[in-house]
Amino acid sequence: MIVSQIILKNWRNFQSVEVPLQDRVFLIGPNACGKSNFLDVFSFLRDIVQEGGGLQKAIQDRGGLSKIRSLSAQPYLDVEIEVHFAKSTHQEADWKYAIGIKQESRQPYLAYERVWKGKEQIIERPDSDDKKDKLRLTQTHLQQINANLEFRNIAQFFESVCHDHLVPQMVRYSNEFSGSSISGDPFGRNFLERVAKTQEKIRNYRLKKIEEGLLMAVPQFQKLTYIKDELGKSHLQALCEHWTGNGAKQWEDQFSDGTLRLIGLLWSLLESNSLLLLEEPELSLNAEIVKELPSLVYRLQKQRQVILSTHSWELLSDKGIAGEEVLLLTPTENGTQVELVSSISEIQPLLKAGLSIADAALGRTKPPKIEQMSFFK
Repeated sequence: MIVSQIILKNWRNFQSVEVPLQDRVFLIGPNACGKSNFLDVFSFLRDIVQEGGGLQKAIQDRGGLSKIRSLSAQPYLDVEIEVHFAKSTHQEADWKYAIGIKQESRQPYLAYERVWKGKEQIIERPDSDDKKDKLRLTQTHLQQINANLEFRNIAQFFESVCHDHLVPQMVRYSNEFSGSSISGDPFGRNFLERVAKTQEKIRNYRLKKIEEGLLMAVPQFQKLTYIKDELGKSHLQALCEHWTGNGAKQWEDQFSDGTLRLIGLLWSLLESNSLLLLEEPELSLNAEIVKELPSLVYRLQKQRQVILSTHSWELLSDKGIAGEEVLLLTPTENGTQVELVSSISEIQPLLKAGLSIADAALGRTKPPKIEQMSFFK
């Protein structure tokens, strides 16, 4: 099951969005246009259904409904999210889930919650019980086991969403960062715990596959292993050719940023069949590695859907990326506009002529006043 369409109203940067999604989706646009906020829709829905989460906490963790509601929207308008699911691209939706969220007396409430199975609507809220007890509208049926039986597969889908934006320093110095972890651990603070908690046979398989990738991408690299130190703490250990003579080995706190980023990316691609959200996977990686990322994602994603944001010309120069896979985000006075690159008339002939997305579309993400940076003092 994949997300085949997303509809947003008054969500963060977006006053109104309605776009189809493919198995592989690339988000492009200038800084501050809302690429991370687009991805956060799916993290938000995950946070509603995960253990210890819920609608109220998901909103509070984002600073309240006023921080979620689009700045370009009129005050007090509902925030609305609708997600369509299909077995594969270009098929009719098997399921639809929609919520509207409003605020009264500083308390977020459901304006509505709706679920369709095929063309049959099976949930419509507020229902008669909600009208008798308004506090019921502070929770979704999606998050309640006793209420989501008919559409629990949707809750399970959202619960399994994985958001990856590994920050090497968070892996190297995880003990130095105090406080509770961010939901979903997108920055990799607990990455080594994820590795440690993975069944040994599966862990060894994934690390072997990652080792094969590192052998091709990291000069003089030889071997990657998982170990525990004398205190029982988990580590990744690497051996390279130029250390072999004296038997020297490195732990993850000595790995380069690029090596850690690549390990995290490959682990996430191998980890499960859930929706995977990637933010700028090209960061810290050599340009030649970045060029291979689209085909790498395609080969490893199997049945899972991957949505990634990027600014990289090298990544988008892959001519295997179709215009239907790319969403262009453009800031306007009425919020960020989201378009399929394949639907933009000026770009269509360029793609038909064989140009890559980088050549045909990336120029549209250029800040209009960027040339003036050369005069900055």
